Amino acid sequence: MMNGKHFAFAAISLLSTTMIKAQAKPEDTEVWKPVPKVVTPAKTIGEAPSDAIILFNGKNLDEWVDVKDTTTAAKWLVKHDELTVNKSSGNIQTKRRFTDYQLHIEWRVPKNITGKGQARGNSGVFLASTGAGDDGYEMQVLDSYENETYVNGQAASIYKQHPPLVNASRKPGEWQVYDVIWTAPRFNEDGSLKSPARVTAFHNGVLVQNNYELQGATRYIGKAEYKQHGPSPIKLQAHGDKSEPLSFRNIWVREL
Repeated sequence: MMNGKHFAFAAISLLSTTMIKAQAKPEDTEVWKPVPKVVTPAKTIGEAPSDAIILFNGKNLDEWVDVKDTTTAAKWLVKHDELTVNKSSGNIQTKRRFTDYQLHIEWRVPKNITGKGQARGNSGVFLASTGAGDDGYEMQVLDSYENETYVNGQAASIYKQHPPLVNASRKPGEWQVYDVIWTAPRFNEDGSLKSPARVTAFHNGVLVQNNYELQGATRYIGKAEYKQHGPSPIKLQAHGDKSEPLSFRNIWVREL
């Protein structure tokens, strides 16, 4: 049973709480500034919003260079508003360098694709290219429609690190979409890792990578590891398999 002293204390506490609530106003939790800038969304889903940097508009490769010699223009093929891999010329990368961003990119494996496993419509989107060749952090591009391979190497995987949450692949001949949120790694002054890279990605509108923390840059053999770097280009891979080359279109990025 509550004695008089405890009852009085409880009554005072209840009164104080009631008074505080009575004095509180809705405005107390309203934030008015800074006002977010206005961005005009595209009329059609997948098209670039008003603040996007257009990396490929279907007309030219002005935003891209050859990875082997970054002073020369990219040599992939532009036709019918599509960018088709030129396997003989190698990888290409953006002229611009990025840190954190939102990326939209569409790709298509040809309907007449041949081969199997990793030798069937293989390419890659390197979310940050950290050097020549295949150096960087790769999100896999592959025909993964009824095509068996190791799961951390199928479409929408973080290559050799993390499989997609689901396989959302369309049939060969159909356009596929990656929408990616990339958070670049941060490094301390001594080169040690401060915070890892993270990626959230949707494949054809389906969540396939959910704020995944990367173990480091992609390695074909051995474990991934980090090496200090800053803002980096986005790179597209010309894989050496013998299958028919795939195509890209509608590539844009929003810096975050």
